[in-house]
Formats: sequence, C-alpha cells, structure tokens
Amino acid sequence: MKLSKNFSLSELVRSTTAEKKGIPNTFDDKIVDNLERLCKEILQPIRDEYGYEIVINSGYRCAPLNNAVGGAKTSQHLTGEAADISCKATSKAHLFRIIEKMIRDGKLKVGQLIWEYGTKVEPNWIHVSLPRRDKTNNQMLYLYSK
Repeated sequence: MKLSKNFSLSELVRSTTAEKKGIPNTFDDKIVDNLERLCKEILQPIRDEYGYEIVINSGYRCAPLNNAVGGAKTSQHLTGEAADISCKATSKAHLFRIIEKMIRDGKLKVGQLIWEYGTKVEPNWIHVSLPRRDKTNNQMLYLYSK
C-alpha cells in the first residue's frame, strides 16, 4: 500500500529486530492514518527536496518492539508519527542539513529533527517526527556517541 509517491506502508512497519525476536509489529487504522500523514507532510517533502532515495530504518513500532529497541516510553514511533531515516546517495550529514534548511526556510514543520549518535561529522541516522500539539515543535537536537 502506497502512503505517498515514494513511501509504502510495508517499509514503515518493517523491522529486522521484530523479525529476529519474533515480535509481531501489529497496527490498526489509526496507525496507518498517522503513517500516511508522516509520509505526506514530512518524508515526501524531504525526499522531493533531497532528490534521492531515503531509507527508512525504523518507522512504526508496537510497544513490545519499542521496548526491545530501548525506545522512549513516549516515543512517537509508538503512534506512527516518527521515522528514523538514512540515505545512500550522499552523507547523512548532508541530508540532515537539507532538512534543517527546510525547517528554517518554513518549508517543513516537524516535531523533532534529531542527529542521532554517530559523530559530530556524521550521524548514525536521522530522526524526524510530526509536530505535536502539546510540545514545542521544530526542535533540532544533536546527540553524539561518547
């Protein structure tokens, strides 16, 4: 099932951790609706601006899967409102800077944009999420490995 021009439901619910641990990553229609919003409002605009394929490392995670990967109890992955992404065509740092510029230029509104771990030169992955009504939006965070 296509959620936007370049993103499908299967890639946003797929998890190698779930497969390895035998965790069924089950979801309902509300999750599908949230994933569709995530694709149309966040991921597709990023893909269109970037011009190359974006790899979904992690999208929706059911509670047992979120626990298995050490996700936060309030993670937007639990509601299908966040994705961890990477790329192959350029550095992930380059993709992060494109997203950062989109936010600063008012082309994109996110809940969070996070440079996740890695080094100050290259993140391991990039976290993006839908804006939230009850939180500060367009947060840009930089988390580095020790």
